[in-house]
Formats: sequence, C-alpha cells, structure tokens
Amino acid sequence: MGLLDVLDEKLGDGLENLLCAHHARRLRKLGWGAVFGSESGWWTPRRPVRTGNRVRVLVDGHEVLPAIAEAIGSARKSVHLAGWCASPDFRLTREPGSPTLRELLASAAERVPVRVLLWAGPPVPMFEPTRKRVLASRREFTRDSAVRCEIDARERTLHCHHEKIVVVDDEIAFVGGMDLTAVEGDRHDTPTHPPREPLGWHDLGTRLEGPIVADVAEHFRARWQEIAKEELPPVTPPPPAGSSSAQLVRTIPERTYDFIPDGEFSLLDSYLRALRAASRLVYIENQFLWSPEVTEILLDKLRNPPHPDFRVVLVLPRKPSNGADTTRGQLGRLLDADDGNHRLVAATLSSHDGAKSSSVYVHAKLAIVDDRWLSLGSANLNEHSLFNDTEVNVVTDDAEITRDTRLRLWSEHLQCPVDDVSGPAHEVVDRLWRGTLDASGEHRVTALPGVSRRAGRLQGPLRGLLVDG
Repeated sequence: MGLLDVLDEKLGDGLENLLCAHHARRLRKLGWGAVFGSESGWWTPRRPVRTGNRVRVLVDGHEVLPAIAEAIGSARKSVHLAGWCASPDFRLTREPGSPTLRELLASAAERVPVRVLLWAGPPVPMFEPTRKRVLASRREFTRDSAVRCEIDARERTLHCHHEKIVVVDDEIAFVGGMDLTAVEGDRHDTPTHPPREPLGWHDLGTRLEGPIVADVAEHFRARWQEIAKEELPPVTPPPPAGSSSAQLVRTIPERTYDFIPDGEFSLLDSYLRALRAASRLVYIENQFLWSPEVTEILLDKLRNPPHPDFRVVLVLPRKPSNGADTTRGQLGRLLDADDGNHRLVAATLSSHDGAKSSSVYVHAKLAIVDDRWLSLGSANLNEHSLFNDTEVNVVTDDAEITRDTRLRLWSEHLQCPVDDVSGPAHEVVDRLWRGTLDASGEHRVTALPGVSRRAGRLQGPLRGLLVDG
C-alpha cells in the first residue's frame, strides 16, 4: 500500500468516525442512544411484536403488482396508499385493457374512501419526482373522482418520504420496496428477467394479514391526520390470520411530525441487533450499502467469524442511482477484512438471452440472518434510510418463511432448481455462488465491477455530515 493509499484510508476512516459520532450524539439526545450498544437479538424492544400473522413474501413485479391491484379492486371499507412516488398512468398489470392506477383507485373510490399520501418532491428540481410532477399527479388522481390525495412536504433537507405501503380495509397491508410508478425504471419484471432496455428490475414486497396490519394502518393514519387534517377512526386490530410473529419498524426523523416529535429509529435498532446476532449467514439484497454503522458490524464478523461456516452474501446493483463510489469503497473494506478467506460474496444481477444482455437493477431492500430473521421494506442501508427519510420495514422471525424466501431468491439468481440451493448455506455459497462468479459465460449472477479500496467511500460520510442536522 502506497503513501497515497494510506492517507486516503486514514481520511476515509476519520470522516466515517465523525459521522458515526454525530449520529450517536444526535440519537442520544433523542433517547435512542441504546441503538449503538452491544445488545443483539431478533426484535427491537421499542416496537410491539404481533403474533398470529400471515406473511407472504412477493418476489418481483409479476407477484407484487397484481397482488396490490387485486386487493384494491376488492376493497370493501377503505384504501390507503403512501409512497415516494405514484403515477396515475401506471398500470399494475399488463393484460389488455388493464386499468391505470388512477382508474383503479377512482373505481374503488365509488364505493369506499380512498386516500393517497405522496411525498411532495424536492423543493428544487434536483431529482425525481419533481414537485411539478407530484402536483400534476395529484390533479390527475383527483380529477372527476372521489379519491383524496395529499402531498407531504415535511422532509428533512435533501431527504424524502421513502416508504411504500398500501392498506386495504385495515385488514390487508403491503409493505415493501415497490413504487407504483415507472419513474426511474420499469417495475414490471419476472423471475426470468429477460433482457430489457434500459435495464431490468428486481424488487420485493410483502402481503400481510393479521394483527400486524393494524400497525401499518395506524402509521398511515397518524401521518394522514397530521397532513390532511382529517380525523380517521381508530384502527381495530384484525383477528389472527396465521402463525407468524411480525414487527413493524420505522425511521421517522425528529421534528417531522407532532405525533412523534423526537422521531423513531427502530428500523436501525432492528438491523443492528440482528446483524450482531448473526452466527452463520448474512444475506443482503439492497440498492445501497454505505452505512458505516452496518458495515462496521460486518467488518468485525469477517475479521472474527462467529463460526467456521459464517458467510456474507451481498446482492447490489451494478450502478446504483447514486452513492456508487461510496458502496464500492465499503466493499473494498469488506474484502480487505475477509482477507482471502472467501467468506464474502459481492454480486450483482444481469440478464442474457444469447443475443442481448442488460443489467438487472437491484431495488430490493431485504436482509436475512441465519435463516431465522427477515427484514423487508423500503429502507436502504445508507444514512438516508436509517436516519433521515421516513421508512417502513416488516420483520419476522418465522424460520420457514425466512428460509423459503432465501431459497426462492437463490434459485432465481443462480438459475437452478430450489433443490440445488437447499443444502447447508455455506456449502451453497462456496460451490454455487462463488463458482458462478468465477466461471466464464453468461450467468445472471456476476461479480460487482470496479470495487474500490480507496476513499470513494468518502462521498457518503461527507454528504451525511453536510445535510444531516
């Protein structure tokens, strides 16, 4: 390592330490300082754990979008939707004659109240969705219909309302990463991921039934009442619908809403506890990976493996919409910590059909630990999602759902039957994941290009220090 590399690394470490110290001071003042302790486990004590739920994990647009459309079309009491962006002309299914989102909601609004809560967009048109676009969407959603649509401009500087939730009849809820729009990418895709221009799209969602739905509904209700100034009836928890325990975890920055003035950071707490508890496997699909709070735990696990079979598998986009250098820099640190022991796999997805190829954009926000803990929702692993955007994830410790989800995803990505990925996780990682990355040819799983061992990772900490108040 040359002198420039040493200086570069020292500068990167110094800035990350400053950012982590800033986050720790901020959360201590808000009563969330324990997040940075050493406690581990499958649940954060700051949110209720609900039993008796049915949790269904939906993979890719071909499962997520029709399920949402079906639920809205069957609504009997109410439809509530909150998102980063929703487009009136977006079609949730591609069958001939399928309605647009505006038509679907307007039809539902003829029989039940329909409420849509959208982020207002950035104050200046630096990135999508612009406020002009959001205002136009609001006019179109409400044109000649009974749909109520409100826009929420209570974002922190350079941050947003990023959650993606749908609640139908206060009995069914959807929590995930799927936006109901084609802005920045076409969400419609299948597990086969045929080559598409400009790129394919991999995403995940959950369909929830049972008492956990009340927590999603209450979250929407609290935001709506404050923004729309409309009082909604109290949420009645639905009866048990399954056997899974689940917990709703959130990021809500302080001084955003009167209903929770000191904010909530249970999503960060949940992630850090579960990662500290990891002993055999950490599997992450995420759009970004540049939170130093998260990577420090992974670095320690790679340097001091809790078990000889411990493995980390990361599935990230080839070129994220921003923060690429920051993610690459963190990957360089993780590879250094692995130090040739082959416990870490860092991959991206692409698609080939023999004649054409394209990237598959990883927009999913999923983590699995030891096949015992699963978190899925809207949160990326960066300072935006863990500290400054509003986010919602659902967590379960249902081992059957967790393992089944991992096997489905590994089967999809490695393009092989579920039986082929059903063996011990470390053996599958070493034989199939690493073997596929090392092999030549056109595979869906490919190595992440251009991993940086230098201070490309500085962009994230610098941005965080500048805009994180």
